[in-house]
Parts: sequence; structure tokens; C-alpha cells
Amino acid sequence: MAERELDSRELGHRELGPRELDSREVRRAFDHAAACYDAYAVLQREVCDRLLERLDFMTLQPERVLDVGCGTGYGLAHLRERYATAELCALDLAPAMLKAAQAKLPQAGWAQRARDLLTVRRTPPTHMLCADMERLPLAVSSVNLLWSSLALQWAGDLEATLKDFHRVLAPGGLLIFATFGPDTLKELRTAFAAVDDAPHVNRFVDLHDIGDMLVHAGFASPVMEMEMLTLTYADLKSLMRDLKGIGAHNAAASRKRGLLGKAAWAKLEQAYDALRQAGRLPATYEVIYGHAWVGDKTRREDGRQVIQFNINQRRREAGLA
Repeated sequence: MAERELDSRELGHRELGPRELDSREVRRAFDHAAACYDAYAVLQREVCDRLLERLDFMTLQPERVLDVGCGTGYGLAHLRERYATAELCALDLAPAMLKAAQAKLPQAGWAQRARDLLTVRRTPPTHMLCADMERLPLAVSSVNLLWSSLALQWAGDLEATLKDFHRVLAPGGLLIFATFGPDTLKELRTAFAAVDDAPHVNRFVDLHDIGDMLVHAGFASPVMEMEMLTLTYADLKSLMRDLKGIGAHNAAASRKRGLLGKAAWAKLEQAYDALRQAGRLPATYEVIYGHAWVGDKTRREDGRQVIQFNINQRRREAGLA
């Protein structure tokens, strides 16, 4: 696994336009998948576990934690356990996902409620928020830890999203995330290319471009890692069933509507079968992990530096007070 720290001196910023994703289709797909998501989300849980391990090396004890793209709440439940005294906010675009996540949270029994009353203490709340991660309905500097496991790949404008993350994070706050890189589902993309030239697999952003975006969003010295994970399948239908089960539909605005015809499906199966290894069909996932800290937030989004000084103190030093 490769790990490196990126800074603005080595990053040649490239302007990457927003990806044309249909947010209504994203929401519809995940709402539909919420009931069966956990049965298919083997890779998603594994990545979440690996991202949770990275928090072991962080000394941050946040007062407020935001889980962006909480899904059915696998990571949220772990965050609740890890940061028992923190106020949590779970955000997702799909209402059905939020409902499933809320059901996973531990419920305080009568004994715990009695202890809370005796110690004049209340269990910190967990807020469920249905919203778009590209437009967070949260106040400036209101969050100490922003966590996101495999949600950022659904941001249409990733750079604007990261800037908004920086806005809501307080000075000294931490952003930590996992997302998918360009080689994700490369075999499926190759097989579809043998069928037609329409987009069938979502486009993913490169690790270095994400690091670049973090720097320009105002984050300090992002640390980026990447690893390849591969699942294998007996046949193409099994892979497509898994993707549908987790709501991972093609959400490109320019996607073809409707199902593949029989001839196109046969051609797709034949093209993918040519990639078979040891009798199995591979499905590669390029997983990108990253974290970055928020500094004192004295620089505005347009690059201007905010300089604070005490005018009365300066006047006294000059002998004018």
C-alpha cells in the first residue's frame, strides 16, 4: 500500500469539471437498495473497517462528528461506540438508508436512562439528516470530525464538496474518508466498451487530483493512500446482482435508459469472460483513503489572508494612545 503526504508545492492543480451525475437517480437507487444493502455490502464493510483502523492513530476527541453518506449505518454504529461522549450527525441522500441506520444505533435501556438521571447526564444525541453532501445544511466550523466511507464517488462536483467540508469543520478538525479511484470496475468498463461507446460505469477521480482538491479547499497537508481490492464471481449475473444490491447503478446524466437487449448482453458476457482468471471473473476496486486537518482558517476561499490585530495595542506601542 502506498502512502504519501501531498502539499501545494508538488501538486500541479488541474481544473476538473463537475461530473454529470443524476442525483435523483442516485437517491432512487439507494432508497430502493436500503432493504437488501447489508446482504451485498461485503466490500463496503471491509473498507469501512480499514478506515476505522486509521482513527486509532488520531488523538482527536471530537465534540461533534458528522458521518457523510452513512448508508445503513455500519460505520455510524462504530463511531457511536468509539466517541461515546460526542454529538453525532448522520447524513445521507436517501431517506430509506437513514431509517436503516437509525435502527442500528444502540438504544439506551431503563438502567442506562436511570444512570443518566442520577448523574445529571444525557446520552449525546445522534441526529439523522437527509441532505445532499454537496450542500451541507450545517453552520460554519460546527463539526470537529467529518467521516465519509465510500460516498464521495457520488459527488457530482467533488472540489466544491470538499470546500464545503472545510467550511463546516472547525479549526483543528479532521476530515477522513475512503472513496473509489479510476481503476474501479475496470474489467466491467472494458467489457462494456466492446458493446458500445456509451458510459455504463461511473467515472472516478484520481488520487492525486483528490489531494490537489484538498489543498485548494484549504486543508493542510493531505495524506493519501491507495490499495487494490478484487472480488471474484462465477458469472457476470452475480456481479451485476451485487452492484444492484448495493444501489451502485450507473448515474451518469448521459447514460442510456432501459435494459440491454439480448444480443448486447451476450456480447457483454463474452467480452467479460475473456478476462476470466483461474475460472473466476475479477472485479477490481481501487480504494483511496485520505485524511487532512483544518488549520486556523485565516485564509478565505479566494486566497486572501485574514490578518487580525488589536488597533488599540498598536496605537499604544506607537505612543498615540
